[in-house]
Amino acid sequence: MSSESKNHIPSNEEVIEELTKDLKNSAIMVDENLISQDETKSLNEESTTESEIRDFDFIDDEVLRKRDENLNDNEKRELLQKALNLKNEGNIKFKNEENDEACKLYTEALRICPLTFQNNRAILFSNRAAAKSTINIESAIQDCTKSIELDPNYLRAYLRRSKLYERNEKLDEALEDLKKIIEVDKFYGDAAYNITVLQDKINIRNETLKTEMMGKLKELGNMVLKPFGLSTQNFQVNQDPNTGGYSINFKQ
Repeated sequence: MSSESKNHIPSNEEVIEELTKDLKNSAIMVDENLISQDETKSLNEESTTESEIRDFDFIDDEVLRKRDENLNDNEKRELLQKALNLKNEGNIKFKNEENDEACKLYTEALRICPLTFQNNRAILFSNRAAAKSTINIESAIQDCTKSIELDPNYLRAYLRRSKLYERNEKLDEALEDLKKIIEVDKFYGDAAYNITVLQDKINIRNETLKTEMMGKLKELGNMVLKPFGLSTQNFQVNQDPNTGGYSINFKQ
């Protein structure tokens, strides 16, 4: 080192730069660590979200199909028996109003029962729908629909879905399910009686909607007619009892 270097007195800028050099490097490392931690947190959050979105009762038919391809008839029947045992346990839980536990047992049974036993699977989906009815109506409706897809003549699933639709204010859909039931068996349960009750509810709902609509149209009409010194009171609406159509007459 030269004598000139030894005698050099560093400027304030040089001192600050020397003191902060390590601090900058340290800060960069900390930032990188923070970024790494944030990324890891983000990935974990995404993973948790995906797992929350995925239904706890999801049944992967493709996985079951691949499994069933490697099973002989005896093995399939053994699995069916295990599924039926789980179904019976689920029925007991359902009767005891332990609906969450019943759902889990029906789901486990569906994950075991081979796809070839469509009728049994239809019953399992319908039973799970019953257990879900006090937990999640939409999901229960989906299970009824799956049951009907597997067995289009399983009337209990139609009746169950009709009641769920009615509870969910989907009266027209509920009525369609009841009509389907009496097409197959007009004496099944209370389907015929419930059709009458539902039709009355639908008529009342439609009349209420019609009254509300007419009220809004009258408000709109009054806004349009006001600049001309008129109102909807100047127009008389008459319904033809034979055709149900309407005629409008002007009056002063």
